[in-house]
Amino acid sequence: MNEKRVVVAGFGLAVTVVISYLAYQFIAPLTISVFLYYSTRRYHSTLARFRLSKRARAAIVLGSLAIPLVLLVSYATVLLIVEARRFVRDSPLVDIAAANLDWFGGITQIPELSITGLYAAYQAGDLAPFIEFASDHASLLTSLVSEFFLSLFIVVIVTYYLLVDGYRIREWLLRFDDDAIVREYLEAVDQELESVLFGNLLNVLAISLIAIAAFSGYNAIAPASAQVPYPALAGALTGVASLIPIVGMKVVYVPLTVITAVPAVSSGNPLLIGYIIAFLGIAIVVVDTIPDLVLRPLLSGDNTHVGLLMLAYTLGPIVLGFYGLFFAPIVLVIGLTFAETALPRLLGAERSRATVND
Repeated sequence: MNEKRVVVAGFGLAVTVVISYLAYQFIAPLTISVFLYYSTRRYHSTLARFRLSKRARAAIVLGSLAIPLVLLVSYATVLLIVEARRFVRDSPLVDIAAANLDWFGGITQIPELSITGLYAAYQAGDLAPFIEFASDHASLLTSLVSEFFLSLFIVVIVTYYLLVDGYRIREWLLRFDDDAIVREYLEAVDQELESVLFGNLLNVLAISLIAIAAFSGYNAIAPASAQVPYPALAGALTGVASLIPIVGMKVVYVPLTVITAVPAVSSGNPLLIGYIIAFLGIAIVVVDTIPDLVLRPLLSGDNTHVGLLMLAYTLGPIVLGFYGLFFAPIVLVIGLTFAETALPRLLGAERSRATVND
């Protein structure tokens, strides 16, 4: 009997090592999937009042995330092309680039973003520098594109099935319950992860709306030469940037202030410079400081300390790279919840009513 147990345990250990190795190869998309699952699970549950199936609700949730993202990227791409055309037409830096970069030498204008425009540009030879550059770096570009779409596919599939069948994982884990410690811990960590990560999603949405309203309101009273370019796009990017540790929204509104200030400084009009200073004050106070002081404590979770959560968002990307931005808060919640619920009971302490939300 003991020999059979050893064989089964060895086989289970080997399978666990193989699965862990494969999961580690895709740890970034898997981490993002777990992050999205807990961020959207409450939204998925809310849709149940419309008597929709789990699969339909999961599709609606993913569509609700994908459609705004596609619109944002499309809008940003169109603006980038428009500004690039203006840059190529007006900037003397293009001549410098053409003289020093071989692949850039034949570019005199950016073609229209349409089938007809691209075909006409191809016939005229305007696309030759781009095609040559892509051919010379085909291996790198193919690797980057394929890796991106593979990661995106994993994120979509894993998030979808976590929303549909996540309860089965929970039921399987509860089979290993021992004196209700496992159940108490899993329920506590599950609830806290949902609270923290759903709060992050709400924080991004709230800051995006606040930034769009603030930038649009400023443009309504500012003269044309001191207005913020593309306030809706800038506001949405500000909300997304709130996830970045330390610098956060500053990576959007500080460069935006510099871009807005260029015409004002060039004109030498002190009134316009005053408008720029007012915009910077609005961005710092209304968009950055007040939401950070009011919203973040409300949306940071029930038990997780705000300061520790900020450290997780700060140190995670430094230690682990990009996916650490999502992985570190998850690990922090799992560790703190274990210290609050399971560890005291394992050490013999009496059950605390404060750690269980019945």
